[in-house]
Amino acid sequence: MSAADRVASPLAAEVLSAMRAYRTAEAAMRRRTRESMQMGENDLTALRYLLKAQGEGRVVTPGMLADHLGMKSASVTVMLDRLTTSGHLDRRPHPSDRRSLAVVATPGSDDEVRATLGRLHRRMITVTSRLDEQQAEAVRTFLLAMTEAASQVDTTDTAA
Repeated sequence: MSAADRVASPLAAEVLSAMRAYRTAEAAMRRRTRESMQMGENDLTALRYLLKAQGEGRVVTPGMLADHLGMKSASVTVMLDRLTTSGHLDRRPHPSDRRSLAVVATPGSDDEVRATLGRLHRRMITVTSRLDEQQAEAVRTFLLAMTEAASQVDTTDTAA
């Protein structure tokens, strides 16, 4: 057993097990959401990005969307065509750049995403509101550290 396979304590192993269970449940929820909205993962991620940007008053171009999703522009064009056909977004002239397009989610998309994800968000808020200030800070700090650890994974590193 390598050092990476050993966990410092039984409680630490339980924490990691609980994280795996949460990730599994979250992945299943995302799959159900995509299926109910008849969208792929990138479609839903793009739609949520557009809705957030619109809420912040930001204009999004197809290139910005490609950068956010880590996709090639041709693939984004295909996705935008699909989401336009399904009525989830519109392409409009960019308000300040005549050579560019702005991509916007339709009002119906906002309603659909809110209806689909709203119940989940309310349940999650209920759970987090039960934490006292010290617990919330501990969870926040832990999750930020785990995010950092996951972000630093180097697939070329073979050392154990």
